[in-house]
Amino acid sequence: MRAVTVSRFGGPEAVEITELPVPPVGTGQVRIKVAAAALNPVDAAMRSGVFGGEGERIGLGWDVAGTVHAVGDGADWSVGDRVIGLATGHRTPLGTHADYAVLDADAVAPAPAGLDDAHAASLPLNTLSAAQSLDMLDLREGQTLLVTGAAGGVGTHAVELARLRGLDVTALASADDEEFLASRGADHFLARTRTPEPAAFDGVLDAAGLGRAALAAVRDGGTYIGLWPGREPETERGIRVDALDVRADGARLAELSRHAGTGALLARVARTYPLDEAGRAHARLADGGLRGRIVLVP
Repeated sequence: MRAVTVSRFGGPEAVEITELPVPPVGTGQVRIKVAAAALNPVDAAMRSGVFGGEGERIGLGWDVAGTVHAVGDGADWSVGDRVIGLATGHRTPLGTHADYAVLDADAVAPAPAGLDDAHAASLPLNTLSAAQSLDMLDLREGQTLLVTGAAGGVGTHAVELARLRGLDVTALASADDEEFLASRGADHFLARTRTPEPAAFDGVLDAAGLGRAALAAVRDGGTYIGLWPGREPETERGIRVDALDVRADGARLAELSRHAGTGALLARVARTYPLDEAGRAHARLADGGLRGRIVLVP
């Protein structure tokens, strides 16, 4: 079978298509025949060596949508079930950008009703990141939240989920995204060319990675959550500062999948590429300017 891997770190030119055996399925696991797998910025980070692993062959891909192909002992799934799932962390030699992927059974959820595989594949990493970040913020109904990078994959889902929690949400993004974000549940909008009001928000989800500029918008004693552990700013004014380390969670993903099936969470696909053109897909991701995920289709 084919798998997208890197054996040296670098840009899109480092991406390889490797022939590997179909992976065995172990106890408590399922093997998924991949129908679609989203390409995320974290894949570019792995390709370029941010997570280490020099000298190893590293498999790329965290998100997956497809059908259950084989079931290990103790896994409560059936062959043919249509599923989505999240594989996290450093993988040698196989990720989800492959013809087949093996995941722990508790990292898998039913695919959302009414969505095709490409759109379903865009959901796991971004929706779980948004939901778990909001959990870390621990804001109560009516409290104020600023989401930076609000038109991106994680940011948009954070706006949508914050609306469901009854938070007062301000979205910070490009001026062109104001109408879109209002349609997804933002109560207020702030163009990214403007500086947020100092100490104005109970919490900030800094999906854009603005760091200290976003921290300045948090009230004394509030909460700042970033998306890249180790890159968060130092605390000040009694603000709780933390960063998300996203976890696979099939039960939570099932809930988010249901929201996507009703339209409460919007799955966005910018473009699809055949698996064999993964290098071109990485190059397009590097160009930026996308609204929605690039998805690889075996």
